[in-house]
Amino acid sequence: MLDKAKGHANEAIGKAKRAIGDATDRPDIRAEGDAQEAKGDLQKAKGEVKGVINRV
Repeated sequence: MLDKAKGHANEAIGKAKRAIGDATDRPDIRAEGDAQEAKGDLQKAKGEVKGVINRV
């Protein structure tokens, strides 16, 4: 469950960074946001897998 929560947080922060990068014309900040959002997606997937394993 903790991985899913961290994943959601990283995804939200990544989206915010990406929006800030777009608004300020800063491709470096946009890239950071894209990377953090991807990290969040992976963490959520990890949490889902752990959840399935724990239910078995």
